[in-house]
Amino acid sequence: MVPLVDPATGQTWAQAHNAPEAVDAAIASSIAAFNDDDWAKLTGAERGALLRKLGDLIADNAEELGRLESLANGKPNRATFAEMRATARWYHYYASLAETRNGLTRQVGCNVDARIEREPLGVVVAITPFNGALSLGSWKLAPALAAGNVVIIKPPADAPASSVRLAELAIEAGFPRGVVNVVIGDGAIGEALATHSDTAMVTFTGSTAVARQLGAKVTGAMKRFVCEAGGKSAHIVFDDADIDSAVIAATQGAFSATGQTCVAGSRLLLHASIADTFLAQYRASIERLRVGDPKTAATHIGPVASVRQLNRIADFVSAALEEGARVLVGGKSPSMNAPLTGGHWYLPTVIVDVTPDMQIVREEVFGPVVTVQIFDTEEEAVALANSSEFGLAAGFWTTDMRRARRVSRKLKAGTVWVNTYRAIDVQVPFGGYRQSGLGRENGPEALDEFTQIKSVVTDFAPAADPFAY
Repeated sequence: MVPLVDPATGQTWAQAHNAPEAVDAAIASSIAAFNDDDWAKLTGAERGALLRKLGDLIADNAEELGRLESLANGKPNRATFAEMRATARWYHYYASLAETRNGLTRQVGCNVDARIEREPLGVVVAITPFNGALSLGSWKLAPALAAGNVVIIKPPADAPASSVRLAELAIEAGFPRGVVNVVIGDGAIGEALATHSDTAMVTFTGSTAVARQLGAKVTGAMKRFVCEAGGKSAHIVFDDADIDSAVIAATQGAFSATGQTCVAGSRLLLHASIADTFLAQYRASIERLRVGDPKTAATHIGPVASVRQLNRIADFVSAALEEGARVLVGGKSPSMNAPLTGGHWYLPTVIVDVTPDMQIVREEVFGPVVTVQIFDTEEEAVALANSSEFGLAAGFWTTDMRRARRVSRKLKAGTVWVNTYRAIDVQVPFGGYRQSGLGRENGPEALDEFTQIKSVVTDFAPAADPFAY
């Protein structure tokens, strides 16, 4: 059994069963559902209707689902409630694609047509992260179902509750049993699902280290592998920026979800001429953030998800200080009043006087920690931003539209935000360069990831005998 611990109190609120015996049963159930006429013969419009109903049910149950997500990752309830309502849109969007997407026909000869069809892959394994098991999991589930696949969700062993409830809502929406399955378990169970001979694709969100290991095994078996892995995103403020707006975005972009997001703007790059002004406003903005109980409406910042993650964050900060860096704000766990003293708390933290070779600058902390680097020229800013092995996202602030176009082209990241940050939409493809991942989620491009192309060539003329004399 795996204890499910409330990160705000440190208390166990439920137990989850680590279920290796469920792997074969889930795959058998999924294969049966994929081959059954109740699913296989549905039209795109019929799949779309089911997806639309599931989206409606997620919106109707947003508060229940949001509370389960908060218990898993520590996000404030008001944030997870809004997140669940937004998640419904993923199902509505892919419902519309399922309803309207058709194959292509190309005339390749006078009497020859080629029909280009996209077919589902089969059993898709979706391995989801603790910081958004349902919301980020829906980035996988919605397009996979829209394309006609069946899906086995493998949520984190210590954050499975929202995924189990999602599977129940899928049944309530009318999806045939077996189309959406959930297997609870650790990394070994995820690997067993991913490498099973009867699974066709793995879509994974998690650390780069695990993505590398798992991806080697999945692609070695000639299966489709899409992953969104680590990030260490640069957030650049040029000398001509709207400082007030940039401060707001840098606060939100770094500390939402207590910094437990893959696109957190954790590397703040400031032009030397505005650095002091920016940091004074930034510090004031951060000090207004309220750290506290996720269930309280006034809370901005909740706890981090686990003791393990809390210790990791503290170790990063301690190592940076030993290397000569300095804490501008935060840098410790807050003194919390009962009953919150048992939770996993860490204050929003800004580290200055860092160098590019420091661990805290190079590696993903996955917590409420930002480093600050100063630059003098545009070329230096771009070089610092691109110095990371990651390439998930980047953002920058400028009022010079020529610079906006120029810098956005130079930044090596899958998403670049200009005069905004962390603006994510279901219509816009999302994914990383370099060590941040393979493939794309969201947009119509995600639907392509979950399909395989079949070309059907038909000749309407009598066959000509090439050997006739």
